[in-house]
Amino acid sequence: MRIAPLALAALAFAAALPAAAQSPAAFLDAFAREARQADSAFAASAARGRAFYAATHGREWSCASCHTGEPAASGRHAATGKPIAPFAPSANPERFTSAGKVEKWFRRNCNDVAGRACTAGEKADILAWLLAAK
Repeated sequence: MRIAPLALAALAFAAALPAAAQSPAAFLDAFAREARQADSAFAASAARGRAFYAATHGREWSCASCHTGEPAASGRHAATGKPIAPFAPSANPERFTSAGKVEKWFRRNCNDVAGRACTAGEKADILAWLLAAK
């Protein structure tokens, strides 16, 4: 049986994430560490995260299209109308607590919004902003 390269990459990434304390802050730290491998001066930025979240990146949707401009509020999928629980961990403690879910949703949503995988730095920035959202 052959496992697709993307699936292997997702498994490798999930294995690299903190196994014990899977919290939003732990994921932020893991993404920031990964981003520093490419740029030793990288520091997560809530301002960059907010800008990424609001931008369309040349595609039809932004993160805010479904998650609303206020990530502590409930959203609705732009195409299906399906309700979406608040994105910010302060309003939804279930967010960013499972490596599998974090990787799955970043992969899916970054593809929808940016047409590509988000970088570790972009993920760290988004998490920095979401952790600051009240």
